[in-house]
Amino acid sequence: MRRTSARFTLTGAAAASAVAIAVIGATTASGSTTAPSEPAAAAAAAPVGFGAGTTGGAGGATVTVTDATAFKTAVQSSAAQIVRVNGTIALSSMTKVASNKTIVGVGTAGKITGSGLNVANANNVIIQNLSFSGSNDDAINVQYSTKVWIDHNSITGAKDGAVDIKRASTNITVSWNRTYGQDKNMLLGHSDDNSGEDTGKLKVTYDHNWFDGTNQRNPRVRFGNPVHVLNNYFSNIGSYGVASTENAGVLVEANYFENTDDTYHLGEGDSGPGSLVARNNHLVNSTAGQTGGSVASIPYSYTAESASSVKASVTAGAGVGKI
Repeated sequence: MRRTSARFTLTGAAAASAVAIAVIGATTASGSTTAPSEPAAAAAAAPVGFGAGTTGGAGGATVTVTDATAFKTAVQSSAAQIVRVNGTIALSSMTKVASNKTIVGVGTAGKITGSGLNVANANNVIIQNLSFSGSNDDAINVQYSTKVWIDHNSITGAKDGAVDIKRASTNITVSWNRTYGQDKNMLLGHSDDNSGEDTGKLKVTYDHNWFDGTNQRNPRVRFGNPVHVLNNYFSNIGSYGVASTENAGVLVEANYFENTDDTYHLGEGDSGPGSLVARNNHLVNSTAGQTGGSVASIPYSYTAESASSVKASVTAGAGVGKI
């Protein structure tokens, strides 16, 4: 087992460039506003990996919200909905998200501050193109949920995790997000004592994310096997990149590590080791980490980008305003 240091370095650089794929139209609903000249929110292509098949609110009504009251009404509705966020939504506590929802920011205007989103006991949820800052808890928490796609968000300053996934959640893709100003970044599996619920679950793909000066948990994994850490850019990581613990199986594949002393390892804190396989990663001022054991086969088809090109792709395309 490995016990980490408390180093935490905050760095980052702005990214630029955009890829438009499909456009979601807007309709007016009670408690929401829209303007004829307002730019429509864009939807990225479907998720790769374990979250494939997540459709969110597709087929339901589209509403545009500009304040917390309308936002909560929309995301907690029992109906399928596409919820377009045009403005800053100030939350005082974690806000539950119901099933069959797409929550998508309009351009670069969609912001969540003060607290975060709780995807709990839900199915088929997309959270996309939103800026999260200053949560008093997590920015995004996922528990007892399946088919979730967290994509093209920018996350900073959450008191706890940027994206925490736990309690038997599974079939999730976390893609093209930029996280910065975070100590605890992305936790997968909350407790060493939860093997009964989590074994056979917690199957997550982390694809093309920018871990920008985040200190630890990029991700830290318990029990999930396989977990796929694919084509991410790790820059100026403070304590460690990826940790595989408690019998997890993690494939760390074709990532770009830069200025990262501890790229990946087995065990963390009081948590026992898992298994980790590293394949075709690109290291710049970084050292190959600890591997061991075997990881279950990835059960979906994919094409890995060459690791040496990942930095350019991710810095150009990750975060808000890039879809």
